[in-house]
Amino acid sequence: MLTCGTRVPSVTMAPARTTATPRLTERLTVPWWWWPLGGALAALAAGEIGLGAPGPRGWAPFAVLLPLTAALLLWFSRLRLRVADNESGPEFEITFGNDRAHLPLSAIREVVALDASGRADLLGPYADPDAFVVLRPWIGTAVQIVLDDPADPTPYWLVSTRRPVKLAEALRERLSAKTA
Repeated sequence: MLTCGTRVPSVTMAPARTTATPRLTERLTVPWWWWPLGGALAALAAGEIGLGAPGPRGWAPFAVLLPLTAALLLWFSRLRLRVADNESGPEFEITFGNDRAHLPLSAIREVVALDASGRADLLGPYADPDAFVVLRPWIGTAVQIVLDDPADPTPYWLVSTRRPVKLAEALRERLSAKTA
């Protein structure tokens, strides 16, 4: 029994760990040069807005636009990709803030790493309107995950990634381990 003065070891206070073992994790952040560019554009806009205002009214646009720009860039950088082994089986997961899209590896038929021209083709002339598309315009490469689920009308997932070959290999490795 614990009393008010009893010290509990930090090991017992650690949060419960998930049983998922990540095989690959990638966060799709904005390019580093967007930060100084965004800050400069926000400062320029704030300077223009508060140009003739004396005192605190001249600094108010800076106090609003600079944190707003930083929050917007952080919001754009929230997307995470993860290949993990869960208790229900291996899966591919896309996390955007609190929203998650799970794809069990049992539903995957094929994985294709795409360069910029392959990505453009799947967005243009060879696009399927039923596809699940998660793209970031600042990332040129992507992965196409072709599904093999007759109950799902989605033919494939098209997902941006900076490391398409590595992501495709991680998914193929898990697929071959699942079938073996």
